[in-house]
Amino acid sequence: MNEEILSFIWRFQYFEMSGLQTDEGQLLSVVRPGLKNANAGPDFSGSRVTIAGVNWAGSVEIHTKSSDWFQHLHESDNAYETVILHVVWENDKPVYRKDGSLLPTLTLKGLVHLSVIERYNKLIGETDEIPCSKSFDQVSKIHKLAMLDRSLLDRLYRKGSLVIDLLNENNQDWEETSYQWLTQHFGFKLNDPAFLRLSQILPLKTILKHRDNLLQVEALLFGCAGLIPEIKPDLEITEESAYPRELRREFQFLAAKYQLSQMQHHEWKLMRLRPAGFPTIRLAQLAVLISKSNGLFSTFTGTKDVSQLHQLLNLHQSEYWQTHFLFGKKSKTKVPFMGKDASNLLIINAAVPLLVAYSKQRQQPELLDKAMKWLSEIHAENNQITRKWEVLGMKVKTAADSQALIERYNGYCTQKQCLKCSVGMSLIRSR
Repeated sequence: MNEEILSFIWRFQYFEMSGLQTDEGQLLSVVRPGLKNANAGPDFSGSRVTIAGVNWAGSVEIHTKSSDWFQHLHESDNAYETVILHVVWENDKPVYRKDGSLLPTLTLKGLVHLSVIERYNKLIGETDEIPCSKSFDQVSKIHKLAMLDRSLLDRLYRKGSLVIDLLNENNQDWEETSYQWLTQHFGFKLNDPAFLRLSQILPLKTILKHRDNLLQVEALLFGCAGLIPEIKPDLEITEESAYPRELRREFQFLAAKYQLSQMQHHEWKLMRLRPAGFPTIRLAQLAVLISKSNGLFSTFTGTKDVSQLHQLLNLHQSEYWQTHFLFGKKSKTKVPFMGKDASNLLIINAAVPLLVAYSKQRQQPELLDKAMKWLSEIHAENNQITRKWEVLGMKVKTAADSQALIERYNGYCTQKQCLKCSVGMSLIRSR
C-alpha cells in the first residue's frame, strides 16, 4: 500500500460508505472529497465532511500510517492546521492539533473495494514498457483523447519552463535567450550540450556586430567551437586550404578583440550521426540563419504560420560546406541543405517552446494557441516511441499527437504513473 493509491481511493471514494465512522467512533459522512493538491501542503483542499453531525470544511491529508504525520514534520507546519480529517491505511499513532484536540482519523484498511487494489497491482506489475498495452483496446476513445490533451499541455509547459529558466539566467533578455535556446537545438539531441555551451561562451551581441559578413560569423562559431584546424603558416595555399586558413585568420583577430575562449574538439560527437547532421554542417547552417535574421526572438515568436518558419529554416550553407562534411575532406556527393525533417524538429523543439514561454510570461493564451496550431500543421515524428503507440491503435498524424505520446511514454508509462493518467485511471476504476 502507498499514498498514491490511497489518494486515488479517497478521490473516487472507492470504499464502503454505509455506516462510516471515524476511528474515534463518530459518524462520518463525506460531502466532498476535495481537489488533489499538486503543490506543497495537505493532499486535498476544499474538502467537506460531517462528523457527529457537525459540518467541517478544510483539507484532508493522506498517509499510509498515521505516524507519517510526524515523519513528515506536519506538526510544526501551520499549513496543516486546516486539516479536518486524516485518512490512513493504518492508524498506529494518534495525531493532535496544536490546541490539543484530537485530529479525526479514518482508517481505510478493511473498507476498500479490493477489486480496485487488484486492478492497480496488476497494472503496475506489467513488464511492458507501456503497462496498459494489453488492456489498451478496452479504454474508451474519450479517455485516450483526454490523455493526449493532458500530455501535450504537460510537454509544452515543461519545455516552456526550461526556456523561462534560461531567461532568468540571462536577466530577462529574450534575444539572448532565444539565441541560446535555438543554438542548443541545432545539436539535434546528441550535440545539444555542446551547442548550448558554444552559445554561452559566444554572446549574441558579439556575433551581431558581424552579421553582415557571413565569413566572420562562421569564424566566430567554428573558432569558439574549437573546430578550425591548425594550418602551418608556411604551407602552400591551395583551394582546399584557403577557406580554413581564412577562417583561422579571422578568428584569431576576433578572439583577441573580444577575448573569446574556445571549446575542446572532443566535446563534439560524430558517432551515430549521418554526415548531413555533423556539427560542422549544423554550425554552417546556424551561421546562415543568424546572418539573414533581423532578430531571432521576434522571428520565431512573430511568425504567423508554419510555412513562414519553413522558409526561414530553408538554410543553404556556404559554398565550402556544400562540398565538405568536415574540414579538409571533400565529399563525393553534394552536401544537402537543411531538410524539412530537420526544420520541423527545430520548430517543434525550439520555436514552439519559445512561444509557450513567452505566452506564459506575458499571460497571452493566444500565443499558446498559436504554438499548438503550429504543431497540428506539422507531420508527426516517426520514432521508436510513436511506433509503439501506433501498434496499440493510436493514430499519430501530427506533431501535436507525437509530442503528446512521447511525453506520456517518458513521463508516465516508463515511470508507471498510471494513477495520474486518464487511461490508467479508467482501467483501475470499477467497470
